[in-house]
Amino acid sequence: MYKRQIFEEIIKRISEKRKFIQVLSGPRQTGKTTLANQLIETVPTPVIYISADEPANKTNSWIEQQWEIARTKFKTTSQQIILIFDEIQKIHNWSETIKRLWDEDTIKGNNIYLILLGSSQLLVQKGLTESLAGRFEIIPVPHWTYLEMKTAFNFSIEEYIYYGGYPGSAELINNPARWKNYILDSLIEPTLSKDIMMITRVDKPALLRRLFEFGCLYSGQILSYQKMLGQLQDAGNTTTLSHYLKLLQTAGLITGLSKYSGSTIRQKSSSPKLQVLNTALMSAYLQIHFSEIQNNREIWGRLVESAIGAHLYNTTDNTDIKLFYWIAENKEVDFILQKNTNLIAIEVKSGQYKNTLHGIEFFSKKYNVSKKILVGDSGIPIPDFLSLPPEQLFD
Repeated sequence: MYKRQIFEEIIKRISEKRKFIQVLSGPRQTGKTTLANQLIETVPTPVIYISADEPANKTNSWIEQQWEIARTKFKTTSQQIILIFDEIQKIHNWSETIKRLWDEDTIKGNNIYLILLGSSQLLVQKGLTESLAGRFEIIPVPHWTYLEMKTAFNFSIEEYIYYGGYPGSAELINNPARWKNYILDSLIEPTLSKDIMMITRVDKPALLRRLFEFGCLYSGQILSYQKMLGQLQDAGNTTTLSHYLKLLQTAGLITGLSKYSGSTIRQKSSSPKLQVLNTALMSAYLQIHFSEIQNNREIWGRLVESAIGAHLYNTTDNTDIKLFYWIAENKEVDFILQKNTNLIAIEVKSGQYKNTLHGIEFFSKKYNVSKKILVGDSGIPIPDFLSLPPEQLFD
């Protein structure tokens, strides 16, 4: 969903009164705190916003103290109180305390509407499933889209493809060294070392890091897990590699798209197509500057395809639309969208040579395709496609 849609969804759920805990979860730098601030400025009812993202270590007692502030406010105003906890995952065993306090207010009829924000999806989801089952709804907050970066920072399509959708880095794009250091040190490193390795067991941290860098450099390419192990020079097994790729996906970094086959079992066992979820991650590891990269047709083509893939993934994740790739007999379709029984075949053409039409036509002979879409040269202009929610492609 786009941020405006997310905001409207939160407002809608608040109007339904106290039913579930609302959880805004997404990667770092996707605008969760900004949404909370907009909420404070918009809703007429009292809002209490508290952040655990401070130097002092917070405990469960701190959660109780903040909750009592909301209870007191409710008792004195008899109004619904919106209580927002930001970076909730930074408090050890937070979910047990939240569960107890939420259940107490449910019994007493205290109308405290709870919103939790968390940048570590792994830790947030673990706490929710272990302690808060049946009490919450997740609202995903994905990476920023082209339209959002264009509206907020006047990004051109070329700037969005190269610099991606991290709002915090937008003011640094005219200083390549600072921009790159920001992406590497302020986004990638905390996500790997804090959002993944500190909260889940990673027996081979060096392999996880190499897999991430490998995924960024080879975004858009289809590689078997066995071949990846060979490239990464690790004696591990494919199960470990698959697990690490799933961790990186949950952290909002990279994913491995499955091959469409019409069979769930075959799709799950297919070789993944590596896909960055924000092209800034890819560009940060390239040795070519923005001013020169469009002259390199191969690398620019891979960046364009990765931007399209990231857009499709981020805007269809947690929806009823599924995203795949397809390949057979040396003929490939970049992306397949599936909604119920409807299939859309999408090819991206950005200057590098590709046997585009043959791939789509070959796929269409095997499966019942609703639409065949070409993006880029001689097709839908890239800015237009990136401005279109995938849901509308099925209209």
